[in-house]
Amino acid sequence: MTTTAVTAAGLPTAAAEKFRYSFGVLSDNTLRISGQVALKDGEVVGVDDITVQARQVFENLKTIVEAAGGTLNDLVETTTYVTDRSYLGPVNEARLEFLDGAVPPTSTLIIVAGLARPEFLVEISAVAVLGSN
Repeated sequence: MTTTAVTAAGLPTAAAEKFRYSFGVLSDNTLRISGQVALKDGEVVGVDDITVQARQVFENLKTIVEAAGGTLNDLVETTTYVTDRSYLGPVNEARLEFLDGAVPPTSTLIIVAGLARPEFLVEISAVAVLGSN
């Protein structure tokens, strides 16, 4: 079994290095993606705007899965954390926009008191099986 770290341009590598994590880990054809938040080029986007943050999170997921040679259609599992129940609609709208494959991934949704930074409203981690869809 071959295991490699996956990263991509535009993702905040300083945080990954500081806290010792990989954006994605590819093991054979299974890609595990760390929880993604609304960061672009190291800056928070969409402060106080769940719609903008949700779209950025899915863009980050897309960037990582594509860097590993897959597409969002290869996602088989997602875990979503939101800081307020009222964010469910906008997060689901982004999900519908980005995840349009024939077999949608499984989904777990958790409402939490907070995320790593107070500006973050949503975080999504995922698992993809490359070439599955």
